[in-house]
Amino acid sequence: MRKRRQSERHQLELFRALPGDLAPRDAQDLMAYPFFSLAKSKRVVPIDFRAGPITIRVEAVPEHGMATIWDADVLIWAASQIVEARDAGLKTSRLMAATPYEILTFVGRGTGARDYDRLRAGLDRLQSTTVLTSIRQPTERRRHRFSWINEWKEMADAHGRPSGLQLILPDWFYSGVLDDALVLTIDRAYFDLMGGLERWLYRLVRKHGGHQAGGWSFDLVYLHAKSGSLSPLKHFAYDLREIVRRQTLPGYQLLITRDPNGAERLNFAPDPVDPFVERLLRRGLIASPEEKL
Repeated sequence: MRKRRQSERHQLELFRALPGDLAPRDAQDLMAYPFFSLAKSKRVVPIDFRAGPITIRVEAVPEHGMATIWDADVLIWAASQIVEARDAGLKTSRLMAATPYEILTFVGRGTGARDYDRLRAGLDRLQSTTVLTSIRQPTERRRHRFSWINEWKEMADAHGRPSGLQLILPDWFYSGVLDDALVLTIDRAYFDLMGGLERWLYRLVRKHGGHQAGGWSFDLVYLHAKSGSLSPLKHFAYDLREIVRRQTLPGYQLLITRDPNGAERLNFAPDPVDPFVERLLRRGLIASPEEKL
């Protein structure tokens, strides 16, 4: 008689979420490329992106729709947990256990019944959304297909009372987080950003602008393609100008300029450092932002 195939859950050690106020960390691959819907309304239209050797296709199912940039908060929580545990010399795992309360409070959300329901819906979207990409594959012709969560499960105690949830991360995401160079600390104020475009733009700016004094810039047409947004370029550019006008991205200043040929560019750079803080940095009395990554 053939033995029943063990589920992935039984082949992994369980990692219990660490308590405390952890620094939020984000995976650079997720910050640099279009992996999530930027709209709160259901999206089923795939994302198709190509830039040089990089290809990405994100697909959704009609029942749940595509994972959104708000759903990605769960992955930021997971990355933060993994990096914190690794740095403390603890063993990590793709199988993670936590309470909804722990996840919701980490990402700055409420803990009412509606918040719990929205978290469950987000987990469903993360599990049902599939990604096909060449990123971090040995050759351009190779592809890796995965879902943001392999599976998730609500747990209960012996009396049937809820005792939290367990989820299994895909190897593609987990391997990237364990690599020091592929994770960045983000500002906790990120979770207060309300718009999908704002959230996407902050992650892109943090990834490419970092703490470089000279900042970075992108052509608006390329930015539009890089966002994966379904919004027409004209509307996308208008929304981007509004973000620049309001200056809502924590830690960065934005400016739109025009090239000699008339093309608009988004320029971004870190906020100026306070002279007193700069002196403390030079004397080694406080750590630089790079040292905190």
